[in-house]
Amino acid sequence: MASPLADILRPKEIDHMVGQKHLLGEGCALRRIIESGKIPNMIFYGPSGIGKTTLAEIVARKSNLEFFRLNGTTCSTGDLKEIFAQTGTLCAPDGVLLYLDEIQYLNKKQQQTLLEFIEDGRITLIASTTENPYFYVYNAILSRCTVFEFKPVVPNEVIPAVWRAFEHLEEQYGYKISASDEAVSHIAQACGGDVRKAVNSAELCVLSSLASQKDGIVTVTTQRARELSQKSAMRYDRDGDAHYDILSAFQKSLRGSDPDAALHYMARLISAGDITSVCRRLLVCACEDVGLAYPMIIPIVKAAVDSAFQLGLPEARIPLADATVLVALSPKSNSAYSAINSAMEDITSGKIGDVPQHLRDSHYMGSQKLEHGKGYVYPHSFEHHWTA
Repeated sequence: MASPLADILRPKEIDHMVGQKHLLGEGCALRRIIESGKIPNMIFYGPSGIGKTTLAEIVARKSNLEFFRLNGTTCSTGDLKEIFAQTGTLCAPDGVLLYLDEIQYLNKKQQQTLLEFIEDGRITLIASTTENPYFYVYNAILSRCTVFEFKPVVPNEVIPAVWRAFEHLEEQYGYKISASDEAVSHIAQACGGDVRKAVNSAELCVLSSLASQKDGIVTVTTQRARELSQKSAMRYDRDGDAHYDILSAFQKSLRGSDPDAALHYMARLISAGDITSVCRRLLVCACEDVGLAYPMIIPIVKAAVDSAFQLGLPEARIPLADATVLVALSPKSNSAYSAINSAMEDITSGKIGDVPQHLRDSHYMGSQKLEHGKGYVYPHSFEHHWTA
């Protein structure tokens, strides 16, 4: 069975990795820790295809520990116990390094079984997750690990990986591969910071162009790169961090009166087919952030939202764009939002007294005997419809 190209080209040294300069650059803390050979318990957090597994394997080679690898989506408590049984034996005299991929899929009980072994050092844990570990990883595990956040690789750093993929494919197929800088740049840009995706796209471009090779040259065009990498830059999971990060950026751009940024984040939500979240945030911002500075914006945005649901995609983007630009460019006031928050805080803190006598309901027989409504003054009977 042929190995995936991304696996074949997996770097064997830190200096061969692309991206993560904030963690692995010269003098950075994680790099120094790895070079020391004293490996602590760590959690690598970030999207897929950016080097978490690669780095774990590099760390394993630099340590004297027996290396085991499990995936949280498939491993059972029995699999963990098999590894625990290796500790303190001739099979692992210096200890065990366990790489646990997708740790978020382990239930609480499975995560708890690790505690005793990482507590006394019999197992050194390197876990990776694409989800926020502070939401998905058991607190006792978190307190014994250091979390390192991996970030999507910027396009300029992906480009060398794409060229490396083409060089390997030249050797594999025996043809010279001709790719323009524009095509390579597009592959690097469209992968959305996922190096594995970029390498896979490069391979697809070559495979789809083999049949049209001329004189031993396979030409990868920009058009072919666009065809095979369209929409691949989208990172979106309706229940994951990406969803809430994009929503947060959308609402903060509206609040910050930045229509260009707001439209960008709205476009990402719409591309994922999520107009419900867009509509909800627009309605919230109209009330919370624009509020009394322009009260009529509330029915206007509501009309745009209703139109969006009635039209459906793709036309729904038009009234939503109108509402987005309007909310972003409108004057802002959160006075009512702040006021109701203060009132709610009074309620939760127990600042609740009896309703004053003059404000009580007096529209029933017997209310006068109870003196309900006594002393109430009708404001409309006074000039400007107000009285103290």
